[in-house]
Amino acid sequence: MTIFRTASRALTAMAVTATAAVLPVNIAVAEPVSCAPWAHHTVAAGYGILENLGFDGRGNLLLAQQSVTGSAGSLQRLGADGSTSVAVDDIDGPGSILVIGDIAYFTAGNSAASALTDRADGSIRALHLDTGAVTTVATGLTMPNGLAQLPNGDFVVSRDIGAGTLTRVGADNIATPYAPSLSSTNGLAFDRPRNRLVVSTTFTPESVVAAVDYADSDSPPRQVVIPGAGLLNAADDLTVGPDGKVYVALNVAGRIEQVDMETGQTCPIADGLPLSSSARFGSGPGWDPNALYVTSFLGTVTRLTPPAP
Repeated sequence: MTIFRTASRALTAMAVTATAAVLPVNIAVAEPVSCAPWAHHTVAAGYGILENLGFDGRGNLLLAQQSVTGSAGSLQRLGADGSTSVAVDDIDGPGSILVIGDIAYFTAGNSAASALTDRADGSIRALHLDTGAVTTVATGLTMPNGLAQLPNGDFVVSRDIGAGTLTRVGADNIATPYAPSLSSTNGLAFDRPRNRLVVSTTFTPESVVAAVDYADSDSPPRQVVIPGAGLLNAADDLTVGPDGKVYVALNVAGRIEQVDMETGQTCPIADGLPLSSSARFGSGPGWDPNALYVTSFLGTVTRLTPPAP
């Protein structure tokens, strides 16, 4: 059922975005390089469709779990000791998780049905980690998928089906377009040391990772192309590592790609990870900060450990 859902998303996106392409401006294309493979270890299995993850800094991993239809989802809590519990129940289409201090922000309404009908039923919500209370930060969004926060406190959400654009959401809940040259946007991470928003594209002819300059977000961003056909890669969520490189989950290709935004070089660090959806470096008690933790639509959490230097 999960594979059917993924195939349906791909076919739908092909029909809707067949003519969409990332603008061929400021693109870096370098010869692929070899990366030493990272070791795999399954941390957890048996979940539903896992869309995203985030560490709460309290020894827990938060997991955005969806159903095949996108409704009746939840935020699951996985402790470093293997304990499990439900952090937030009854969420339609949970998407990205972004932990900032004592709050775990997450998107809801991340469904293909909302995108295809342009239904603005999506939102950004906040789980207050100290109390467990959930509040609504923003409403009126269409299929908010990825989530990042800009230095001034505004949020940015992505949408990979339909218009596929980025949306900036201010404190007044007013939504405006952001970095309009990008389409079929998905993974988001703000790279603070370099003052830029890193973005992946999913259903474009080529898989692109773009770096949007915060100081000039309307200018065409620097872009790196990941080898392979865009639809067969299906670049999903991403993260920026301590080394400044970007780590992208390629959903359909089933691999994690390392991307150097400065040189344009890319290389796979792990493959054989079907329907990978998101990746984060460990954070908080019990989680290895040097390891990359990967979720999948097959309901697994995998730890990737880099080779010894």
